[in-house]
Amino acid sequence: MLFPSKAEMRAYEVDGYFVRKGFLSPEEVTDFRESSRRQLEEESKGGNVMKKGDKSGNATLLKLWNHAGDDKYGLLARDERMVRISEALIGEEIYLYSHKMTMKQPREGGAWEWHQDYGYWYNNGCLSPEMLSIYVSLDPANRENGCLQVLKGSHILGRLNHVREDGQTNVEAPYLEAAVERFEHVYVEMEPGDALVFHCNLLHRSDANNSDTYRWGYICSYNAVHNAPFMQARDYGHFQKLETVPAGSFMNAKVAAE
Repeated sequence: MLFPSKAEMRAYEVDGYFVRKGFLSPEEVTDFRESSRRQLEEESKGGNVMKKGDKSGNATLLKLWNHAGDDKYGLLARDERMVRISEALIGEEIYLYSHKMTMKQPREGGAWEWHQDYGYWYNNGCLSPEMLSIYVSLDPANRENGCLQVLKGSHILGRLNHVREDGQTNVEAPYLEAAVERFEHVYVEMEPGDALVFHCNLLHRSDANNSDTYRWGYICSYNAVHNAPFMQARDYGHFQKLETVPAGSFMNAKVAAE
């Protein structure tokens, strides 16, 4: 199914997110995960993968791409399933804002504190929260290995003030404490191939990976074309025409060399 169902549209409007079960087939997950695992673990040995630490000293590995090419990452970002869902929910012509792999290694992957993605993106020059992300789980994601957590419905709060703490950008404590009291705290446990689609103002976080298993996920973020940043604050996020490709096109592509 290319487009969100009525139930998914309603969940996105009311809850700020929904999970599309089996977004990628088992064969697609295996192809994407195993090829990227080989490449990115090798890159991490050479220092070509970012490390984002938490206040406990653990680190999550990140790989961010500035544009979507013809490798596996770029083709999945341009996959018609990703694009049509995002277009329908944003309700405007869209482009790819960024895409990245987030890698929580066994017993190493760090925590992310409560934040809104728009808490970052507003400061990058995006005036309006006409933005969303699709997180595709490549491994089982559960409480033990640091699955995503959300405050259900918290996107209605609009953009909250964020502060820089311990190398992360987090919601200011008094506002967070009030939000935690008012909104349901949900652990979004997922199976490989499931996709979490969520609004840019949804409060979310994740714990450290305290298990012996991997917790990798691929995240694509989309923006309305007319909401492209008005200033050059980052190397990514600026408008590039989005060339959609048929579902599963990445299966026939190589992983990027860099």
